Amino acid sequence: MAAQSPQTPSGENADPDPWVPHLGSARRGALVAVARAAVIVVALVTGYYVLPLSAQGAGDVLFFAIGLVLVLLVFLWEVRNIVRSPYPRLKAIEALAATIVLFLVLFSGGYFVLEDSTPGSFNEPLTRTDALYFTLTTFSTVGYGDIVAGSQTARVLVTLQMVCGLLLVGGAARVLTGAVQAGLRQQHRTPPPDADPPPSTTDQEMGP
Repeated sequence: MAAQSPQTPSGENADPDPWVPHLGSARRGALVAVARAAVIVVALVTGYYVLPLSAQGAGDVLFFAIGLVLVLLVFLWEVRNIVRSPYPRLKAIEALAATIVLFLVLFSGGYFVLEDSTPGSFNEPLTRTDALYFTLTTFSTVGYGDIVAGSQTARVLVTLQMVCGLLLVGGAARVLTGAVQAGLRQQHRTPPPDADPPPSTTDQEMGP
């Protein structure tokens, strides 16, 4: 008599497939990622308006350079977290929020301090909102022309933002995409923690 092939259990007796992602966990991960991104944006913008910004003389250039290095370090840290995250796509959203907003806030503060230390660097006095507005229009390449850099120092700073913005949009996007793909490959190679380990060759030879 031919042996019957075992039937796949169904219904309530079927064991859940450990490789199938749980919808509830994915939704929770999405909510957490969006919430973190929102908190990061609110915290950075709030800090920009609350923290004291005043000219410090020759130390302004040093502080600004440190800020640029900090943006780079935050970006590299986020890339590392994307690769290790169980939700690399969602983590990439958080990374973009942290990096871009920090970048914009840094240059906004630079424009505000420059106008405060050297009046006339722009065609009109800048408030913090004006500086943030000018930074956003420059970053988005809109450039309405209502605020214009007048001094050589201001134009150098605007040029630096343009160059760094191009690198951020082009290079960072490719790096984040690669990090997301690496994270997804890592997920496929690593079995879920609740998955049963595959039987060894010795166990298969010994049988029950």
